[in-house]
Amino acid sequence: MNTEHQLSDWRHKALQFEQQINRTVIGQHLAVRDLVTAVFARGHVLLEGQVGVGKTTLLRAMAQGLGGQYQRVEGTIDLMPSDLIYYTYLKSDGRPCVDPGPLLKQGEQLSVFFFNEINRARPQVHSLLLRVMAERSVSAFNREYSMPHVQVFADRNRVEKEETFELPAAARDRFMMEVAIDRPDDDAVLDELMFNPRYHDVETLVTGVDNTIIAYYILNELAIQIQHYVQTSPTLRRYALALWKATTHPQQYGIHFSDVDMPQLIKAGASPRGMSFLIRAAKVRAWLENRNMLLPEDMQAVFEVTMAHRIFLNPIYEYRKEQLMPDLINGILNGVAAP
Repeated sequence: MNTEHQLSDWRHKALQFEQQINRTVIGQHLAVRDLVTAVFARGHVLLEGQVGVGKTTLLRAMAQGLGGQYQRVEGTIDLMPSDLIYYTYLKSDGRPCVDPGPLLKQGEQLSVFFFNEINRARPQVHSLLLRVMAERSVSAFNREYSMPHVQVFADRNRVEKEETFELPAAARDRFMMEVAIDRPDDDAVLDELMFNPRYHDVETLVTGVDNTIIAYYILNELAIQIQHYVQTSPTLRRYALALWKATTHPQQYGIHFSDVDMPQLIKAGASPRGMSFLIRAAKVRAWLENRNMLLPEDMQAVFEVTMAHRIFLNPIYEYRKEQLMPDLINGILNGVAAP
């Protein structure tokens, strides 16, 4: 089977996988598409949303569908880096024992690692997670442990701010996407969530996801094939470069807000890593749409989830970020002329 036919077959499987997740966690189609895109682009994802909106259920369903192992850690102020690697306890005979922690327990079969409320964990823990995300390995007991297939998903609670530590720029930049998981606003969906018993038993709901469609251990190689398969044009490359420059100097592209000193708005724009993430995600989006050529609409579709969390405002405007960032993203997409 040649590469084109192989990728066509895998595209069909990817869409089946997406449909399964949408049947398991209803009312989150845009978020599910972003997460599926991240899976096939091999990027880590930061989730943000209120409690009880289905973030954990969504990730468990994805892990079940990928067929790999799933581990979850709760962020707490007393969590230490060593807690992710090993834990100690006393046996019934009083002798101390050391067992692998959540990062090592599943070995190379670890597919999805979910860090719940990551902003409650200390910066030392963030540092360990950075290495896992960047290198997919960790040092312990005088040796290296490899997790070649792991994908990190983290959740940041947007409601409670007590005893929290804001993620540093380096940590946020490691995440390909920041995806909002909000409460559905469709009354029919809300009615289903309230009254259909199917959505009340999470264990049964998640285990009902078919784990034979997608194999987690082929995703790395498949992602490479997708990136080579989807082509770009010189015109599109110039468009991508203009989008990148606009994240640092929006005023040069005609973007102005009446109550903002535009040259003082941006502290730091998107990084080179961030732009590579944008292109990787956009190529996967094109592949899912059954195209082998990247279009402006592909970059536009993933621009906000890949860019908004890595554009940093100066302190005088940071407190207005929730208001200014959506306007800035829309301004860039509307201000930079698409080919």
